[in-house]
Amino acid sequence: MTSAHAESVNGSLPHEPEKATLEGRNKVLGFWLFLGGESVLFGTLFATFLALRNQTNDGPTAHELFSLPTTAAATLILLVSSLTSVFAVQALHRHKVAALRLWLIITVILGLGFLGLEIYEFHEYVTAEKFGMTTSAFSSAFYTLVGFHGAHVAFGVCWIGILIGQLYKKGLTVVTAPKVYVSAMYWHFIDVVWVFIFSVVYLLGKVG
Repeated sequence: MTSAHAESVNGSLPHEPEKATLEGRNKVLGFWLFLGGESVLFGTLFATFLALRNQTNDGPTAHELFSLPTTAAATLILLVSSLTSVFAVQALHRHKVAALRLWLIITVILGLGFLGLEIYEFHEYVTAEKFGMTTSAFSSAFYTLVGFHGAHVAFGVCWIGILIGQLYKKGLTVVTAPKVYVSAMYWHFIDVVWVFIFSVVYLLGKVG
């Protein structure tokens, strides 16, 4: 079996990075288990939000509060970032390190754009709408769910940013390749969660 300090892409890196080493396979398996736990946690937050979404305590309602154009723009940015992460994995399989780094950098930029819109949205709610964390049970559930997802996006941006640095320093090896694959899994997960947030929180709130 190839050791953890094996050659870079110019050597014998296999086409399926998650199968490169036993360590790589264990990382992927362990990460699937982690995503399972995260799914349960987000499911709990969704259930709490749905139970409390009408408890406004005379504060702004979802229909009065939400601006769909801003949220739709954030959704589009995050969905495009999911596509760029796919392109990164394709570049990984083709052993094109420069293209891999480029697509990861674009993914990080798009992730930062999403976070910028979310921070702007929260700022507008707090300052213009007087809709804070403690305004009502609805506001608490909203900020907990959406903010928790935003924290996941911020973590993903930092993670991929560190990975880009490792690719510049070490190149594509049987150590760095599984990290790219796992980070792409994580990014797709937070994209899927956002689709549910956009549908359940924003669209349902606006039409409701």
